[in-house]
Amino acid sequence: MLRAGDIQRAGQESGFRVDKKGRIDLVTEVDLACERMCRETLADRFPDHDILAEELGGSAPGSAPSRFRWVFDPLDGTTNYAHGLPIYCSSLALEIDGRAEVAAIYDPTRKELFTGERGEGAYLNGRALRVSQTDALIDSLLVTGFPYTVHERGGELVALFGYFLSRARAVRRLGSAALDLCYVAAGRFEAFWEQHLHPWDVAAGALIVDEAGGRVTGMDGGPFDPAAAHLIASNGHVHREVVDAIADFRAEHAKKQLS
Repeated sequence: MLRAGDIQRAGQESGFRVDKKGRIDLVTEVDLACERMCRETLADRFPDHDILAEELGGSAPGSAPSRFRWVFDPLDGTTNYAHGLPIYCSSLALEIDGRAEVAAIYDPTRKELFTGERGEGAYLNGRALRVSQTDALIDSLLVTGFPYTVHERGGELVALFGYFLSRARAVRRLGSAALDLCYVAAGRFEAFWEQHLHPWDVAAGALIVDEAGGRVTGMDGGPFDPAAAHLIASNGHVHREVVDAIADFRAEHAKKQLS
């Protein structure tokens, strides 16, 4: 993760090429450079492990599955990075038998390394992390994110954002799901929700939230599944309020659609 951060900082200083994967979905040569470095490092150290990453996909099809899989996003917050906004990171998790056991997320602009190990706690630069103790939604600072398909489905996403604006102290949108999760773990946010996610967006951060004493579920309050593409992560104390608010919003939205 630290080496990925070095590549990201160097790119900001020297410049980099930006390409499009979709209408507003960007990929930079720095994304690819970070991913290739991570893949080469993992292949050298753990040649029998599987890999799932954003830009170059998973392990070769037809290969025997391993109990061990590395899930990583070489540059989370690519749009921010491409515009020079210093809110981005690299994210890495090791899954064993389908469950994340070790995680690391590094923000090179603040030199903050978030780590977590199942049963061993979560840490920021070696200092133990704990979620906040805020126990009311109206006293909470929330954060969310929007997918790259927001132009096609923005109405409902923005409406839910507005729904929370009237129920929380404030709502933010930073543009990096991995950092959003770390900030919940660090007590900087009380809760984070997002849908249309990928495993590399959340595998590491969800474990860090868990190990900091928080709670992670699906947006319906059911068990968290990194492949399900949606989640709520919170300090635990306001989790029920967030789940209920989303359920109430969806019920009201459905009624409006029918009327």
